Amino acid sequence: MLEQLLLLAHVIGATVLFGTGAGIAFFMVMAHRTGDAVLIAHVAGTVVIADTVFTATAAIFQPVTGYLLARSIGWDLTEGWISLSLLLYVVTGVFWLPVVWIQIRLRDLARTAAASASALPPAYFRLYRVWFAFGFPAFSAVIGIFWLMLTKPSITLF
Repeated sequence: MLEQLLLLAHVIGATVLFGTGAGIAFFMVMAHRTGDAVLIAHVAGTVVIADTVFTATAAIFQPVTGYLLARSIGWDLTEGWISLSLLLYVVTGVFWLPVVWIQIRLRDLARTAAASASALPPAYFRLYRVWFAFGFPAFSAVIGIFWLMLTKPSITLF
């Protein structure tokens, strides 16, 4: 029963991470496409809150539930597919953490432009391109983790 609850918690965490990330990306891209600083400021503000409430919480609990699940089942954390999953999780974090800061910055730049009824500054567009580019390796790593978790391939790393 404990294994099943841990597995459920782990799957829900993975779903929240992927779903929130995909939703945030979609809404940020759609807002950006309008070029409307007021709309971008509003959407980016909501995105920052969603990232804090949902993504950060799931990102903290995901390795905890994964560790407890592996212990409960008797998997060694040095098994190839688990080690590779953990490495990909770190890769995801390496790209996600700067994205959080970038989203806050994009929000602030859009708020400033909206408050002064001026155009979005060049810094906004530079940061947006980095934000957009960082999404690809992060999402690719998460998809890789899903594949590893579902297939549990025999991989020798050590």
